[in-house]
Amino acid sequence: QVQLVESGGGLVQAGGSLRLACAASGRTFSSYNKGWFRQAPGKEREFVAAISGSGHTTYYADSVKGRFTISRDNAKNAVYLQMNSLKPEDTAVYYCAGGIGVLSDSPRTYSYWGQGTQVTVSS
Repeated sequence: QVQLVESGGGLVQAGGSLRLACAASGRTFSSYNKGWFRQAPGKEREFVAAISGSGHTTYYADSVKGRFTISRDNAKNAVYLQMNSLKPEDTAVYYCAGGIGVLSDSPRTYSYWGQGTQVTVSS
């Protein structure tokens, strides 16, 4: 079992930055891929970024490429999402997820999910 807890959300003006963190506990952290997803009101959950267990491979949605950076620190059992140049359309609840296998942008391939943290970007 893996438990995930997100933090770092909040209210920021357009153009600003936030850094989300996801703390993991339970099974061997480094063996799991980690992903960030987001869900805005009335919309489906969408992929944001993912990172392999080793941290050597990353994968981004086109909408955040060049603005967001995913990273992980296996010694601290943590994964991060640095979000720069934020836009109002980035407003959503952001979720951390853990999964095994091929690095994927599909929520169905992730077995473990955090409770989410709200990010609100004002214009």
